[in-house]
Amino acid sequence: MIMSRITAKSQTTVPQAVRRALGVGPGDSVGYKIEGDRVTLCRVLPISVDPFVNPFVTFTEWAEEADSAYDVLADR
Repeated sequence: MIMSRITAKSQTTVPQAVRRALGVGPGDSVGYKIEGDRVTLCRVLPISVDPFVNPFVTFTEWAEEADSAYDVLADR
């Protein structure tokens, strides 16, 4: 098992072996999936802003701050 500590500011360093396994580095995003008493860490790929790659990027119907509350529900 690979371990790291959480600082007083709730920060931690992702160990090198984990970064290498995920293929992440500075500036990359990671995601957390909570399942009971376990949390899975994964790499999050950037969302393309090119409308030909991601046609939904131009949709503004759900772009308000109040609508972001539904993002939490999508992860369940």
